[in-house]
Amino acid sequence: MPIRSMTGFSQVKGQVTPQLGFTLSLKSVNHRFLDLHFRMPSESDSLEMKLRRILKEKVARGHLELTLSLDRGANEGFALNRELVGGYVKAFRTAAAAFGLAAEPDLNVILRMPGAMDGSSETAEGELESAVLGKIEDALSRLNAMREEEGRGIDRELRERMEHIQKASSGVERHRHAILQSYVEKLRARMQELVGAGVEPERVLQEAALLVDRSDIQEELVRLQTHIQHFLGLLNEKGEVGKKLDFLLQEMNREANTLLSKTSGLAGEALKITEMGLIMKSEIEKSREQVQNVE
Repeated sequence: MPIRSMTGFSQVKGQVTPQLGFTLSLKSVNHRFLDLHFRMPSESDSLEMKLRRILKEKVARGHLELTLSLDRGANEGFALNRELVGGYVKAFRTAAAAFGLAAEPDLNVILRMPGAMDGSSETAEGELESAVLGKIEDALSRLNAMREEEGRGIDRELRERMEHIQKASSGVERHRHAILQSYVEKLRARMQELVGAGVEPERVLQEAALLVDRSDIQEELVRLQTHIQHFLGLLNEKGEVGKKLDFLLQEMNREANTLLSKTSGLAGEALKITEMGLIMKSEIEKSREQVQNVE
């Protein structure tokens, strides 16, 4: 299974009775965690809990919005919720009398209140629940198919970015001798300066050790290659890998920064290493932009 994007959309339709249908939609965008939101008819708490459990099993990350809308036929009967409507009218008139207002409740407003108009009692809640649960797997399958298609595009781009970083890293390796030569010259000049000034031998050794340590970029290159291989391995894994990929890119960026820091101030051929280090950082940043949308 390829990596998944967190962006996707799906919609399915179903039928409860000849006069009552429904539309079930799923829409997802990127998010650090799994963030579920439901837009459903009133009195659907039991169905929502079951849908929430199914979604948690099938989706790892993303802001996921589920919308369930009912499509009633022309002959579908409606019943007035007399208790709810009566309570609203009574409360309205009590408030009007209390404040000395000459006003009457607006029936259009009342009938738009959730639960004021119920569908025909012939349609049992269990029938709607069963019909919707029978369609949720189809909706999820279509959503994940779209997320996987988006993921394949991200996968291709990320592999290309890693190839560019590897090429830049190899270029840095080829120019290492220029860095070493620059530091040898710096070391020689610094030692002559310290010895000529009569500095204690311990201080001379400390300065030499510092310059030698700064001249070694092999450790950064090795770690960078290790991170790249780990990154490519994660692209082949199943499940939630977005957070791991993002962490590895942070580590790659750290190595690129250290490499640039160690080679700053060098002239001549060593300047090419700065150029390649900046290429690395650019590719890493572009990769991070893509990884933000990986599940």
